[in-house]
Amino acid sequence: MSAAQSDIMTETPKISLQNLHKRFGPVEVLKGLSLDIAKGESVVVIGGSGTGKSVMLKCLLGLMEPDEGKIFVDGEETTHLRGAARTDLLAHFGMLFQGGALFDSLSVWQNVAFQGLQRHTLTRAQARDLAVRKLADVGLKPEVADMMPVELSGGMEKRVALARAIATDPDIILFDEPTTGLDPIMGDVIDRLIVKCTKELGATTLSITHDMASARTIADRIAMLYDGKLIWQGEASSIDDCGNPFVDQFVNGRAEGPIQMPVQAG
Repeated sequence: MSAAQSDIMTETPKISLQNLHKRFGPVEVLKGLSLDIAKGESVVVIGGSGTGKSVMLKCLLGLMEPDEGKIFVDGEETTHLRGAARTDLLAHFGMLFQGGALFDSLSVWQNVAFQGLQRHTLTRAQARDLAVRKLADVGLKPEVADMMPVELSGGMEKRVALARAIATDPDIILFDEPTTGLDPIMGDVIDRLIVKCTKELGATTLSITHDMASARTIADRIAMLYDGKLIWQGEASSIDDCGNPFVDQFVNGRAEGPIQMPVQAG
């Protein structure tokens, strides 16, 4: 182990999820999920639909509370924060939602600068200038700022959503299926923009996806969630030789293996 790697491991994690459990009625979705993410690290959690990836993100954001377990950000417990304390914490987060989730009634620049406008920390002129700069960071021209979301292609919409996610120069950025709905080439463009923008900010990132091409591009480290727990994690470069049959089946997209998908007979 290098000295740099040793230093990272001894630092307080930027994000620490400890033994998270979450149940919805009789269904237990998270069954003791634990994950530490170092400052400046990019971690991607892979796994099939319904394995708890989105629930994990919602617990981190405070949209849901775990039934058991604790969540720490910069060493401070945030599991049950409410009100102003939660709002202050979320000011350090950026989020790229699945599908972009732009506000249809707002122009592109208003979407990108939404947080500054809502909190009245920017004038409209300042907000528009900020939006134009952030759009440039994701490869979009100034004239895009005055377009409406309905006028955007899928790839442009994702770029605008990324510009919004980085608009406040956040410490932490979360990515929910960032390449969903995109063709492979545009997906790779978005992935490379994510790497560029987050590295320039020095942000810590947590992404969830089932897109392995995206995971390989974005991640420093990949973890696999299955049946409510992380069953493997390691450097992105090691995933093809990890020796875990669940990971191997998922990465290679095989129907046969230890992961059994229910199939209804025709």
